[in-house]
Amino acid sequence: MQDVVLFEELNAGDKVIGVATLNSEKSLNALSLAMAEKLLPQLKKWADDDKVACVWLQGAGEKAFCAGGDIVAMYKAMQAEPGKLVEEVENFFTQEYQLDYFIQTFPKPFICWGDGIVMGGGMGLMNGASHRIVTERSLLAMPEVTIGLYPDVGATYFLNRMPQGCGLFLGITGATMNANDALYLNLADHFVGHESKETILTQLKEMEWGNTSALNKQKVTDLLSSVASNDTTALPNPQVEPHQSLITELTAGNDIGDIVTRIVNDETDDKWLARARKNLANGCPFTSHLVWNQLQQGSDLSLADCFRLELTLSCNCAVRGDFAEGIRALLIDKDKNPQWQHSSVAEVPAEEVDAFFLPPWGERTHPLADLDK
Repeated sequence: MQDVVLFEELNAGDKVIGVATLNSEKSLNALSLAMAEKLLPQLKKWADDDKVACVWLQGAGEKAFCAGGDIVAMYKAMQAEPGKLVEEVENFFTQEYQLDYFIQTFPKPFICWGDGIVMGGGMGLMNGASHRIVTERSLLAMPEVTIGLYPDVGATYFLNRMPQGCGLFLGITGATMNANDALYLNLADHFVGHESKETILTQLKEMEWGNTSALNKQKVTDLLSSVASNDTTALPNPQVEPHQSLITELTAGNDIGDIVTRIVNDETDDKWLARARKNLANGCPFTSHLVWNQLQQGSDLSLADCFRLELTLSCNCAVRGDFAEGIRALLIDKDKNPQWQHSSVAEVPAEEVDAFFLPPWGERTHPLADLDK
């Protein structure tokens, strides 16, 4: 059995750089429970170790940083006990969100090498990093509409902070984003060509590290800005920004059914928009309602409260939602013909949506009650 996460410490003068590599190329480094269980304690150790100046997180291979969560394992657990909140599902989401939150609040420079595919669970890992690097090969998305889930991993927080309408549009369509889009939407901080990776690591090892986190974060920012300014790799053409006014127009209003109809019926001649429309038209109708309510309810929540809300939603999706059916159609039988519980967004009853926002733990304490303690 290979190690699902590889850890290494690179000498950097009198300090070290902690390097963590998601090591599951076959699954495009999809985040598994085993990965989360290894990453979190190691990151805590590095956070407390004065010798560790910064952390570098990457994925193995050339194709992906992290293409999502290991949802096949969850599917098998759900199938064994349909209609119940199974331990494997609750544990996975709980550990994943604890990990994401810890990265978001990490006390030292945390660099994420977001080369290749960065989707779903990968977005949660990358978004919390203090320094998020994208390349000409980066392909980002929150594509949960295709599997009957909704954008989680802190998306309640980061989708709400995008330019007007973009969070809702990207959340319900699962549209892909390139490096240019990621910079525009504040999902990334620096763009370099993928071949600059070794240059960056070499310069990090040679850097004179300071004694405070703030100083070291600034040093990393300056280093990455310097490498980027000398990098001649062309930034991909923007896909989101040129359509900003249209996205604002399409997502205006207070009825998610009307908004979805408007987007699906839009006839703007553009390949990126056409793919987004198709995703939404074929995607899970319930997802649109979850995203709409999630963004409304989450607009004023703290980061920790966003994760608490998401754990409630994710567990309810597993128990009573379309999540299992979405995984079946996409990854198990691969017929790409999911039988969603509702045939359209308009047919989803409001009381059904409201029920997803009720914690499913009964008398038990919320598993993330102590997240920000």
